Amino acid sequence: MKSRTALIVGSTGLIGGHCLRLLLESGLYERVISLTRRPSGLTHARLKEVLIDFDRLESHVKEFKADDVFCCLGTTIKKAVTRENFTRVDHDYPLIAANTAYSRGARRFFVVSAMGASSSSRIFYNRVKGNLERNLKKIGFDSLHIFRPSLLVGERSESRPGEKIAAVIMRALDPFFFGPLKNYRSISAEKVARAMIKHAASSATGVFVHESGQMQDC
Repeated sequence: MKSRTALIVGSTGLIGGHCLRLLLESGLYERVISLTRRPSGLTHARLKEVLIDFDRLESHVKEFKADDVFCCLGTTIKKAVTRENFTRVDHDYPLIAANTAYSRGARRFFVVSAMGASSSSRIFYNRVKGNLERNLKKIGFDSLHIFRPSLLVGERSESRPGEKIAAVIMRALDPFFFGPLKNYRSISAEKVARAMIKHAASSATGVFVHESGQMQDC
């Protein structure tokens, strides 16, 4: 069987941390390259960690040689401060990474988006995510997997009091969201990461959108 290489960007984030660990545990890849702004503190025989400047992604083109790419980049409006900064992190960086990896031979792309993502949305956050999805579809990957989680729960490295309060409320309401409403349940970051690895094991081609409710059982 051909040895395969996975590339992950955003491995120090909430979903990315789980995704990196699961990639290394899965046995699907002989080599895992992590492009990150800061060290993860993780060591593994099959892991190559490269510290990069995301504002100069194109200058790291030699590091983008991989079969599959896992993109877990994302921030919040509050942390980004401005809409321009948010767009750069949640749209521009992932799109540059996708195009650069594709030019280096990657043919499968797995990306974390958001529930309600739509390029025509009146909500800025959802519109940015929708624009990313639309532009990724134009690249021509053999397989493009888009994951749209609802409210994420899990232990973050930074404090987000608002999200913690929302998570407590959502967990109380989760039992009432079933059937068609399952997409609205809060979801753990680890479940999203597990869904990404699950679909990486498939050889299916095309564009696939995985809604939050579908990821709940991973």
